[in-house]
Amino acid sequence: MTRTFTAFAGDLWIATGDEDEIRAALHAIGAEAQNLLLFDDNTGRQVDIDLRGSSTEPRRGRGRPKLGVQAREVTLLPRHWDWLAMQPGGASVTLRRLVEDARKAAKDRPSPRVAMDAAYHFLTVMAGDRPGYEDAIRALYARDREAFEGASRDWPSSIRDHGSALAQPAWGQAV
Repeated sequence: MTRTFTAFAGDLWIATGDEDEIRAALHAIGAEAQNLLLFDDNTGRQVDIDLRGSSTEPRRGRGRPKLGVQAREVTLLPRHWDWLAMQPGGASVTLRRLVEDARKAAKDRPSPRVAMDAAYHFLTVMAGDRPGYEDAIRALYARDREAFEGASRDWPSSIRDHGSALAQPAWGQAV
């Protein structure tokens, strides 16, 4: 999945795009914007990005780049371990390949649960103290778009529309 972000200044939608597009949009509005909030559209959670320098300058982190490999425990049945041991490259290579294949297959089918959770995280920050919030969240998890729209009717359209857009994979699908 492409990682996109959405920036708000208070209730006002500023931009949606990848990190470079967001950085450029925030540089364009400069210091005039107040109460800037940036959300990861995949998770709905608030994030920070480094805005130092111009939007066209290449960014480098400090020190040596991380390889990204994480050691974690995997619990499998003995027959699973036996099968993995017989695969070319061993267990780690086979598991990585299986995970990548599953990710590619799911790329075109966003998870309704992940979408609902992303909308929930975003709405909790942006609409958590607004009238109808609790009803909207109940409607979100019931996958009832009509009830969600009714409960969020009086919210700023940018917040209501972005929350609904994040939840899009869940609307209209059976519970």
